[in-house]
Amino acid sequence: MAAGPHGAREQENTKMALRQDTLERHPSGGGKTISDADAEDAFRTILRWIGEDPNRDGLIETPDRLVRAYREYFAGYEEDPHEVLRKTFSEVDGYDEMIVLRGVTFESHCEHHLAPIIGRVWVGYIPDKRVVGISKLARVVEIYSKRLQIQERLTAQIANAVDEVLKPCGVAVVVKAAHHCMIVRGVRKRGADLVTSRMLGVFRDQAQTRQEFLSLVNSDSHE
Repeated sequence: MAAGPHGAREQENTKMALRQDTLERHPSGGGKTISDADAEDAFRTILRWIGEDPNRDGLIETPDRLVRAYREYFAGYEEDPHEVLRKTFSEVDGYDEMIVLRGVTFESHCEHHLAPIIGRVWVGYIPDKRVVGISKLARVVEIYSKRLQIQERLTAQIANAVDEVLKPCGVAVVVKAAHHCMIVRGVRKRGADLVTSRMLGVFRDQAQTRQEFLSLVNSDSHE
């Protein structure tokens, strides 16, 4: 007998809960349960699928190279950005003005086509007694970008992590990036970039504060 609407919703909620539990316990998918040899075999299959011979001289070492490359591309699954931000400093002599790290470069991969996403991030916050080293902000960008992403989620994750750990008066993040999934395939439009932002706290509530941050993002001196 087919499940009714209520039963179908319950089944879907159960599936989503199980999927979330799996992601939390194995954030990098198969992770250590899949060996390098298994991954190399998968790459050999793909090489055969596109019409190549994985055993020819030029490709014999390609599966091993791809495993090492993918480990670097997706290293962000192995790190916790919240832990990176936990080491803060309180001896700031009452500093409570805006702090902005501008134009942090990043390379990520689109989760829909595994095509590169290449761009820059601007991170700003107004501290409430504590600040964090600027390299830690850059590290948070690096960790989240080294995962399969969509730009909207990447923007939100960076802002949310800074907000949750530092608990500042406000956080602002702007991301500008070019997506190769629309440059080298599909609509094939070069020169276009995507701009996303997330404003929290005073950056959302106060137009003047938000505009001050955006003026630093759009400053000609950094373009």
